[in-house]
Amino acid sequence: MNLLQDPWLPMKTKVGKVAILPVSHLADPDIVDFALPRADFQGAAYQFVIGLLQTLMAPEDRQQWRQYWQSPPSVEKLQLTLNQAAHAFQLFYPDGQQGPLFMQDFEELNVEPTAVSSLLIEAPGGNTLKLNTDHFIKRGSADSLSPGMAAMALFTLQINAPSGGQGHRTGLRGGGPLTTLILPESDEASLWQKLWLNVISREVFSYPLPDLHSAAVFPWLAKTRTSEKKGSEVYMQDKDVHPLQMYWPMPRRIRLLVAQQSALCQLSGQQTDYCVNHYLTQNFGVNYSGTWAHPLTPYRFNPKKPEEAHFTVKGQPGGIGYRQWHTLIFEVEEDGYLPAKVIAVFGQMHGRREKERYRLWAFGFDMDNMKARGWYSVQFPLFDLEVKVKDAFLAAVKIFIELATEANSMLRSQIKAAWFERPKEAKGDVSQFEKQFWQSTEAAFFQVVGSLLEDLHSESGEISTKTAQFWLGNIQRQSLGIFDQVVMTSLQSDRSTKRKIEARMFLSGWLYKGKAIKNFKTLYQIPETTKEQAA
Repeated sequence: MNLLQDPWLPMKTKVGKVAILPVSHLADPDIVDFALPRADFQGAAYQFVIGLLQTLMAPEDRQQWRQYWQSPPSVEKLQLTLNQAAHAFQLFYPDGQQGPLFMQDFEELNVEPTAVSSLLIEAPGGNTLKLNTDHFIKRGSADSLSPGMAAMALFTLQINAPSGGQGHRTGLRGGGPLTTLILPESDEASLWQKLWLNVISREVFSYPLPDLHSAAVFPWLAKTRTSEKKGSEVYMQDKDVHPLQMYWPMPRRIRLLVAQQSALCQLSGQQTDYCVNHYLTQNFGVNYSGTWAHPLTPYRFNPKKPEEAHFTVKGQPGGIGYRQWHTLIFEVEEDGYLPAKVIAVFGQMHGRREKERYRLWAFGFDMDNMKARGWYSVQFPLFDLEVKVKDAFLAAVKIFIELATEANSMLRSQIKAAWFERPKEAKGDVSQFEKQFWQSTEAAFFQVVGSLLEDLHSESGEISTKTAQFWLGNIQRQSLGIFDQVVMTSLQSDRSTKRKIEARMFLSGWLYKGKAIKNFKTLYQIPETTKEQAA
């Protein structure tokens, strides 16, 4: 089975029909998306094809980028381009032929087989199965996969690989990196448009033309650079590593065991003539180290020591919200944030017209070492930002987010004060109300972002009182609204009622007269509220 020539990817048409097609059909204008059965596979499919396009047909400059944007290749022409790398994308040989296999170890591995379900990042580990503690993610949910779904599981693991025990290396971007992509505003845009937006011209992403037969690009084309000994780390600056290997990392040594037998794929629900029930894996694969600057991932660094290694932004408990939005789009040097290269160069690649609107798509696992705590996928609007107003805009955004953060903290503490006699000692979990706060204020935040840009581009070039007052009012209403919904709807005729009323009065007083509120009002010249408003 060849991943660049055979049909294996589920794709969705404009009318909602799903078909299993070869990769080349992404050039069909009627195809609008992939249709993978798992969210992490969906994100991986985008990265897989973006990597293909960047590797095989990266435009020389912005002009050529625009030509492909406006006039995509035909399915037939794209297939001819894909054929150039087909030798590196053979998943298995049905006739027993020998040769390199996609993202699999160059050599046979002499180890005991492992259940194919363990390729899934959230799968319970060996000790979990032994102790029978797989309560939430059950064993046996993916014991038999079609070759296509096994390929996607393999690719997803290699690009996201978390720590996996002694010698089982993490991915090139660290375990569970966040990925950020650009999408057209319309879901009905063609899949080609959604993918091509994330291909970077070699004018701004400079690298030598790749040798498609070299392990410098596709590491599985040669014997694995194992890492049993110290000094075996692989760096982006190494002479025998091409920058495009960032799209094709192989930290894990794996060989799929493909059997010729009819089976039902437990992920796709499709009948298959070949199935994968087990795979072989061995530790001490490629040990990626240092700063790699993957084009699809944002990074963090120590602003006091920018020369030190940069670290990819990871998913965190609580998800991805508007409080991280500006750090995913703009370079914020004083706080040590760098957006993904594909985001940073977006405006340079083709220029944005007033009628064109785009979205930021951010997704990734929230990992706790080897344990997947969750998967997050969010989309945010993108806004045009002139260089001359960038500093003032980012300063205002940070102030507005800090106000929301303090209000959220006060809301959390007063909910606990209302519920418990000794709130500081209470172990009650109120994180769901924190999430509710961020979700309930998100729409208003992006409305405010639009107003901030209008203010800064206006004749005065200053943030208006009206914009700041709108944000403050929204924070006040949402905070009290959530408190009342959570606490005040269950008043009892006991001493807890007094505690709840006192907590609400304290929260209300802070929201109108607290130090952070007063400072915000002073900064943006917001008039003081009346006693009736503060009551």
